[in-house]
Amino acid sequence: MSGPGPRDGTRHPAGYDPHAFEPFAVTVDLAVLTVRAGVLHVLLIRRGQAPYEGAWALPGGFVLPRESAETAARRELAEETGLDGSLVADLHLEQLRTYSEPDRDPRMRVVSVAFTALVPDMPEPAAEGGGDADRARWVPVGDVADLAFDHASILADARRRVGAKLEYTCLATAFCPPDFTLGELRAVYETVWGTPLDRPNFRRKVLATPGFVEAVPGAARLTGGRGKPAALYRAGPATALHPPLLRPTEGTAR
Repeated sequence: MSGPGPRDGTRHPAGYDPHAFEPFAVTVDLAVLTVRAGVLHVLLIRRGQAPYEGAWALPGGFVLPRESAETAARRELAEETGLDGSLVADLHLEQLRTYSEPDRDPRMRVVSVAFTALVPDMPEPAAEGGGDADRARWVPVGDVADLAFDHASILADARRRVGAKLEYTCLATAFCPPDFTLGELRAVYETVWGTPLDRPNFRRKVLATPGFVEAVPGAARLTGGRGKPAALYRAGPATALHPPLLRPTEGTAR
């Protein structure tokens, strides 16, 4: 007969000994990205305690015994950054991957479930962080140096994921004004992908993609150049791009 089960009233299967396995912890980490003033930023916290006290890191923390990884991710994001709870609750978080290298955390064996999001119109975090964070702020991705734990790898993976998201969805229009030029739309792609794009080629692909953008009749905007004012567009009804707008690879035409 099996012994007493856990506190929820269930019993362990006969012959199963949970103490035969070394315990380990599960954490969550979040790579939240946005475009601010034409620059890709990531939300970071400064750790207020060991390990890596004083180092910058992605928001995150330990999953509690009775919560899911996604619930923990939203809780930690709100606690450590001071962002409004309703805003955090509405964020579309994508599970990025699981990080499980044995020595990734000096405290003990820790497996982390990482999430990422690319979101527009994000406010400033609280000046002082909560939990084990003593500060939170948006940092230009290009200015990020060393990060605690293996967070540099998580951030790199997140950049690749959100870059791919722009290839297959219409998310880029969310970072433009309600009425925008194709140059403004192109700038979003160049910011996230980190590479310049060929203007005529980009224009041709965008206008050939059904439902991506819609022309604003009769509207135009001066762009500072010597040419004629640029036509204005707004987001179309599509949510996915068919065909996808693939980022250029090294050695291909842009």
